[in-house]
Amino acid sequence: MCTDADIPSHGPAGQSRRGFLRNATLAGAGAAAAGIGAPLLGEPAAYAADAAGSGGTGTWSPDPDALQFTLAVMPDTQFLYWGSQDSVNRTPQEESFRYIIRNSGSGTDNIVFMTHLGDLTQDADPTSFDQVDKAFSLLDAHGAAYSVVAGNHDVSGEDDRGDTPYLRTLGPQRFRRSKTFAGADPTGYNTAHVFRAAGRSWLVLALDWRATDQAFAWAGDFIRSHPKMPVILTTHDLVYSTYDDNVFPYESGDPEDNAELSGYGQKIWDKLIKDNDQIFLTLNGHYWPSGRTTRKNAAGNDVHLHIANYQNRYFGGGGMIRLYHFDLARDTIDVETINPWILAQDPESRNKLAAEHARITGPVDDFSVPVDFAKRFSGFLPAPDRPARPAAGELVKGTLAYWRFDGQGAPGTPLPAGHTIRDLSGKGNDLTVVTVPGTAADALTWSQDHHPDQPGHASLDFAGGRDPLHGAYLSTGPNAPLNRETFRGGYTIEAFVRMPLDWDAGRNGFASVLSRRGSAGAAGKQGRNTDPDEPLVQLSISNNGREPQFNHYPLNNTYPTTNWGHGLAELKWWHLAVVNDGRYTKLYVEGAPVVDNPHRVSSGLTSLGLPWLVGGHEYAGAVDIVFHGNIGDIRVVNRPLSADEFLTAG
Repeated sequence: MCTDADIPSHGPAGQSRRGFLRNATLAGAGAAAAGIGAPLLGEPAAYAADAAGSGGTGTWSPDPDALQFTLAVMPDTQFLYWGSQDSVNRTPQEESFRYIIRNSGSGTDNIVFMTHLGDLTQDADPTSFDQVDKAFSLLDAHGAAYSVVAGNHDVSGEDDRGDTPYLRTLGPQRFRRSKTFAGADPTGYNTAHVFRAAGRSWLVLALDWRATDQAFAWAGDFIRSHPKMPVILTTHDLVYSTYDDNVFPYESGDPEDNAELSGYGQKIWDKLIKDNDQIFLTLNGHYWPSGRTTRKNAAGNDVHLHIANYQNRYFGGGGMIRLYHFDLARDTIDVETINPWILAQDPESRNKLAAEHARITGPVDDFSVPVDFAKRFSGFLPAPDRPARPAAGELVKGTLAYWRFDGQGAPGTPLPAGHTIRDLSGKGNDLTVVTVPGTAADALTWSQDHHPDQPGHASLDFAGGRDPLHGAYLSTGPNAPLNRETFRGGYTIEAFVRMPLDWDAGRNGFASVLSRRGSAGAAGKQGRNTDPDEPLVQLSISNNGREPQFNHYPLNNTYPTTNWGHGLAELKWWHLAVVNDGRYTKLYVEGAPVVDNPHRVSSGLTSLGLPWLVGGHEYAGAVDIVFHGNIGDIRVVNRPLSADEFLTAG
């Protein structure tokens, strides 16, 4: 076993003791390759059939705009290519390549790029690279996007070593026709690649296993010349795992922090990663078992450092791949590790080891990494703030009321009792501030916070609650036309809301964003689920996980219809919309219909001619709770709107 700064390593090019013993063991078990692309001696017929591949390869067609995409990672495949020992088998790697090509595109995993982490061969022999060339030609023939790096079994010395079989096979000349190839350093051992995904460009830096200062300078210059691209750094040696390969990481410590920088990895960190905030993820092989850790860079942001290596597994890993599923809608990277070569085989013909290795599901192989992409990339790729839109452009046909809070007060200053906020629809449904006696002066303040898709770039910050009742809310006037409106032909009610971290179910649950005064009992309502003291209409945030609720008494029933949404996270803006087409009512969160939309006829909204409240909730004829959080633009329309007509779409 070779060491690097007293860290276990795979050893130099050639026959290391560990590599030799491992191959001898596999050969003794009847699992060594019988020849190039040949069936494996002593294995079931499925292996022989698999030598020809699993069938159609498909086409390379990733979706560059989908918010979900996948980066495929292939670590050390060296034990498949030991040409000097006449031990070569391309089949497992080629099956992984077919899987990668088939699963590009929006209808599948949307694999947009593949990166190999080095040690393509065991011996750096030209005959090995001849076969590597044939395997990678499968990717080339289909226009697949990929990168490679040299490992210590492919080359020796630093990247100024000059010509090698690796460079002749996988040097820059191989990528000249690739749409994702962005450049190489003068040695040719360090390359850059740019792929498109989620509507933006991502930079992959593929660095030699021993980069010189010249290479680090080139890489730094390349990052600076692409200042708005998130960077994924791939190399062969960077971090090593801190637990032994016969002990699962959850038995030896935190499965999310079981790796450390190697001696050479520390050099990469100091010379390149630490001061380049664009580098958010690094991937390396070389060491086993797999592991990961997170370190803060000079900007104070997380850099995720991952080892992926399965050469010590059955059949040298068998061309195993790790899939990094990026989901920018969920701010998550979901990681899984699979073996397409085994998955392509008939399950009934797989031997026991193959069955165990079709998918690797340990905590270092199958996990999720939460990443707030907008926040993480904000230092170099600030999210564009959608410009505010004039109120006139939001007055769609049928608008009865439109309230927004921009340009009316300095952020943080209070709204006094009696202050008026105009109804921008021109229909005369102005709002007036009402303050609960004994409430602090700053219980209702102007705020510049807003939903990113909100037309008005402002909101009101309510500091209300119950037990004791406190806060300030807003009310339409006693003669406002909206008070009498019954919406017989349908309606759309929209509002933007955000709850703070100190939101409490007991103090703040069931506070209304918008409600209509007048109790159900006073309107003669009765029957199932009827509370005679509750208001006739209320769009509220319940006490059960901050779920939005629209509870209303329609004209056609004496009992209410209630629409429920899912839990809303704090400190996040949400757009809520209630749409009634004259018969059925649907609640939408961020433009998506919720699951609990009853299929019950609920025509119109019952009215006693009393005011509407923003941020206030009435019970038994008196306000009993005031909203806690931010409320942005509110619009009321007397007809159903489609999602592409919502305030978020203008």
